[in-house]
Amino acid sequence: MNSIIKDLKSCKLFSSFAEDQLYQILNNINYKIGAFDKDQTIALEGDPLSSIGIVLEGTVEVQKNYPSGKTVTISKIKQGGIFGEVIIFSNMKEYPSAIMSTDKSKIIFISKTDIINLCSSNSVFLNKFMGLLSNKILMLNKKLKNLSYGTIREKLASFLLDEYKKQKSLTINIKFSRQELADQFGTTRPSLSRELINMREDNLIEFTRNTITIIDLEKLEDCLF
Repeated sequence: MNSIIKDLKSCKLFSSFAEDQLYQILNNINYKIGAFDKDQTIALEGDPLSSIGIVLEGTVEVQKNYPSGKTVTISKIKQGGIFGEVIIFSNMKEYPSAIMSTDKSKIIFISKTDIINLCSSNSVFLNKFMGLLSNKILMLNKKLKNLSYGTIREKLASFLLDEYKKQKSLTINIKFSRQELADQFGTTRPSLSRELINMREDNLIEFTRNTITIIDLEKLEDCLF
């Protein structure tokens, strides 16, 4: 149990708790631990969902599979990350997307009943859980805003302007790979790369592998109007 407690400290839901408090919490809930190999399915789209999953070790991906055989990675969840927390209290009782282990991973599953009990008995946990849901809603709203733009240039401009405000710098550090950024915009990696080159040729930006520098802030804003 000591290793589980140590790993749980990396999760925002439990980061504020001392080890003895986590020990007491674990003793009062019926959790399950799952170990998964690389490329192993954790849950398929449509599988019953009755618990949240917290990544204790490794990395998992949320994937959307299409009838054509195409698979799109919606998000990557690293150690300390959570999945199922938004859906578990909705009317939907199934996984809306597949969950895949991208390397050896270990997941702790905590049931909806235990989450409710923790929220009702522990105000710190309740505040953490509500904050987690609020941040997820804000993030989803941001994704929807990006997807509402019709062109890749508009999506890139919106993304860069948001990051400029957040990072307070014209040079934006990009934490995503090109593929992850393309998935976020609902496009392909080659299309994203072509648009980056076009925007550079139009003297809007410069870019390296891990950064994008805004050259003309006003012209970048004009891309949205």
